[in-house]
Amino acid sequence: MIDEAVLQRVLGAALRTGGDFAEVFAEDRRSSSARLDDGRIEEFTSGRDRGAGIRVVRGDTTGFAHTSDLTEEGLRAAAEAAGAAARGGGGGVRELALTRREAERPHGVEVLPQDVPKARKAELLVRADEAARSSGAGVRQVGVSYGDSRRRILVANSDGLLTGDDQVRTRFMVQCVAAGDTGMQTGFEAPGATVGFEFYDEVDVTEIARTAARRALDMLKARPAPSGTLPVVLKRGAGGVLFHEACGHGLEADLVGKDASVFRGKVGEAVASPLVTLVDDGTYAREWGTYAIDDEGHPAQRNTLIEDGELTDYMWDFLRARKEGRESSGNGRRQSYQHLPMVRMTNTYVLAGDDDPDEIIRQTPHGIYCVQLGGGQVNTATGDFVFGITEAYMIENGEVTEPIRAANLIGNGPEVLRAIDAVGSDFDTWAGTCGKDGQGVPVSSGQPTLRVAGMTVGGTAGA
Repeated sequence: MIDEAVLQRVLGAALRTGGDFAEVFAEDRRSSSARLDDGRIEEFTSGRDRGAGIRVVRGDTTGFAHTSDLTEEGLRAAAEAAGAAARGGGGGVRELALTRREAERPHGVEVLPQDVPKARKAELLVRADEAARSSGAGVRQVGVSYGDSRRRILVANSDGLLTGDDQVRTRFMVQCVAAGDTGMQTGFEAPGATVGFEFYDEVDVTEIARTAARRALDMLKARPAPSGTLPVVLKRGAGGVLFHEACGHGLEADLVGKDASVFRGKVGEAVASPLVTLVDDGTYAREWGTYAIDDEGHPAQRNTLIEDGELTDYMWDFLRARKEGRESSGNGRRQSYQHLPMVRMTNTYVLAGDDDPDEIIRQTPHGIYCVQLGGGQVNTATGDFVFGITEAYMIENGEVTEPIRAANLIGNGPEVLRAIDAVGSDFDTWAGTCGKDGQGVPVSSGQPTLRVAGMTVGGTAGA
């Protein structure tokens, strides 16, 4: 995107005001999307966004400027603006030598979505719509969305680093509304992967649609959820978002440094059941949060955060790691070139255990079987959270029985970690967008089937 000699001169200009460190982050993003509503394709859009963000650090002060002008003149203007924001004197010229570092990609891309005709993408939407509507007479509305993106980035900094990455993501989403005697209920399914259009050789859009429709139809038959403290069995993948929100954010070094994490100062301590090992892995091939390098140019890594119940480390970006005299863990991420990087998760998950998933249910006389969670809130300083349940069933006499509706899971992250008493040998993940400080980035989370011995269920019926 930018000539190497130009990068050297721009970085030099950024440091003339006395900066300790300067960085150029350039991005070229292409995306396309399509949506079908009420049997009609309502929109088919594509876009491209190019630009660069320039960061200058002096002591504890960071200056940042971004521009969509990738000429040397435009980049120099942004560099001087960022340097002025961080300046405390200095001047002069600092000569830089950049060394290109090739990033090893976790997997390849076979078919670039931008090369696929729109008609083929539209056909996927129509097939999914037909499958959802044929799932039952109660299905009243169907919304189907297709999305893909290609994000090419370049990172150069005053430490001599020059590297880049090419990230391709593809996702398909179906939402259904069903109506019946209990009112209107919704069902949702939205798989995605960091791959090209070959994604559709591996997933069946009609099955995605039927899953969303079934969820909506099942909720029509659901009974009110119980309330009280009950054992909760989380189906593989279903609880990934819970661990992401209630535990993962508290393990990000910036929140730890602000004393906004319940896990602050607990490295080396037992914070979870001995059955729990939690990792964040940006190298997990094909997952939604996977990449070769983070948005500061550091290679993605597999970082063990909790091992056998003991807190082993936090996630780190470059600046916070440098302050502590250690290496970045490859978790410096940003939404776009217009944003500063911060500590973010990638693919965060609990490792599989040894228990038979079916046996976990059989050994639960009475409880909740949670298949899909919705949105939620968490206070990272205390670990307290609340999550909506979008699909769940009763467990009665060791068997999964009737569906339940209108329920929340309420608890505390560390307490839930300690209350896990069974971890299955299966595993699955969930793909989504993580929001933090106004920025959204793609992530995935996951876990095997596991049981929390007791969690507060907020329903409308007695336990």
